[in-house]
Amino acid sequence: MNNLEQTLWGHLPLLVRANSKESVEYILQALWRTRTTGLDAADRRVICDMLQLQNDSDLDPLLVCLRTLNRRCVYENVSRDEIQKLFPDEVLPELQRLLTLLLQKFQREWREDVFKDQVTLPRLKAMTWNMANQDTTEMINPVAVINLKLQSDAQSHMGGSEAKFQVAKDTLETMVKSMYCIRDQLSDMGED
Repeated sequence: MNNLEQTLWGHLPLLVRANSKESVEYILQALWRTRTTGLDAADRRVICDMLQLQNDSDLDPLLVCLRTLNRRCVYENVSRDEIQKLFPDEVLPELQRLLTLLLQKFQREWREDVFKDQVTLPRLKAMTWNMANQDTTEMINPVAVINLKLQSDAQSHMGGSEAKFQVAKDTLETMVKSMYCIRDQLSDMGED
């Protein structure tokens, strides 16, 4: 364990000031809920009151420690039985037990949140194309205008989006070759 981690763990005893298990639970949930935005001033005040902290700056090291603990528990896919092993011996046993219990309680729900947060790639819904000319006066430089209709889970209620692009013959040949390679790789994976 490096010095930074030792320093972080040193702030966990502040949680003992919380007057109930529910207060510690609230703090962990508030940190998870605000994992992408950070705590707002109102949440910070509520947590300071729960921990009977006079100075708001005393809160930050504890929050960093708890966020690190949350991330390890969720993103490193620590098994329920191994959560308690995340704590060094210096952390009070009763605090280890409480945090282990709460982290176990929320681990599955938080892992599902992470899965939902992941970006989903759009699916091809429809493709149309037509021929056009880059030079409108004569039939020089013909191109294919391809229109793709895409839909992702996030857009399903809005109908999706469209992508339109032009390709000349040489570019189209390269694209088709690449598509054949992709098709062959997908077929090979399906046979395993």
